[in-house]
Amino acid sequence: MIKFLDLKKINENYEPRLLESIQRVLDSGWYLLGNEVKSFENEYSEYIGTKHCIGVANGLDALRLILKAYIELGLMKEGDEIIVPANTYIASILAISDNKLKPILVEPDISTYNINPLLIEEKITSKTKGIMLVHLYGQNAMHPEIARLVRDFKLKLIEDNAQAVGSFYKDLRTGSLGHAAGNSFYPGKNLGALGDAGAVTTNDDELADVVRAIANYGSKIKYQNLYQGLNSRLDEIQAAILRTKLIDLDHENQRRREIAQNYCVNISNPNIILPFNAQQSSILNNKSTNCHLFIIRHPKRDKLQQYLTDKGIQSMIHYPIPPHKQQAYKECNKQIFPITEQIHQQVLSLPISPVMPNAEVTKVIDAVNNYK
Repeated sequence: MIKFLDLKKINENYEPRLLESIQRVLDSGWYLLGNEVKSFENEYSEYIGTKHCIGVANGLDALRLILKAYIELGLMKEGDEIIVPANTYIASILAISDNKLKPILVEPDISTYNINPLLIEEKITSKTKGIMLVHLYGQNAMHPEIARLVRDFKLKLIEDNAQAVGSFYKDLRTGSLGHAAGNSFYPGKNLGALGDAGAVTTNDDELADVVRAIANYGSKIKYQNLYQGLNSRLDEIQAAILRTKLIDLDHENQRRREIAQNYCVNISNPNIILPFNAQQSSILNNKSTNCHLFIIRHPKRDKLQQYLTDKGIQSMIHYPIPPHKQQAYKECNKQIFPITEQIHQQVLSLPISPVMPNAEVTKVIDAVNNYK
């Protein structure tokens, strides 16, 4: 069986360093808000290129906390609108509605799967306070038109950088492009913890201060609560693990690009739509994506997936049901987003990981090419 993502093998590559990092925490006797978290925050903010990194419990909380902090700062209020791609994982939208803000969905560009920057301005109203930019599947979604809209309409740009750690826009890393960013270290991410973990990155001193307090019960000083806060803290063991794995992240992202390049060059089935524009330069040199996922499209996706399963190849669907069709947002169920719906009906994620051997990549290519 070719696994979609062999997390056990990925983490075995870090032994004994992972064991040493865990032992370091055990020896310290300190498990929350200690030196490992402080060190990871410093190292990750330096990696991303921001002044601040605040470790939190998970990626969804990172986005929730950013918006909650803007509300506490008086920059947003209940009923304000946040523009967000219709084609995204539901967490992006959950963060908005959880703060009693209104998500305004915008169709993606079919060639990138990211928000179509040319469709945003028509959705901006007097209630629009921000754009949540989702770097879906690991591919940078920033665009000069988005920068113009943020500037001209005085909007907050919030990045959902859950999938794109290590990707670039020009010479800047995603997670440093907007006013703040939510980052996820879920185990299956390119930089994955051994459990849930996340972070907020920002250059805004005041925002960072408020986010850090809200995440700690709304408190800066113990037992003095400035805000109606949350308990959303990165623990010492996960921070120590992330410090260990951050060192190798760029190397592992490059291995993912090698696999993606191999797929793009050698998959020749005419019914398969590949994820990268043919006019792009080599994916090996394309730092705008960390190749978190390798997404293909096929008009009979479910049959293709079953065929691959029968061949011993695991694949995944990211994602089978778009947010506006979920029961959780039943008030949106009648809305129509044809491009988003087409994507969700056709996408299939092929195996890709830094520990996937070339022989397995070749088997996947051969199977896809032989599918009739």
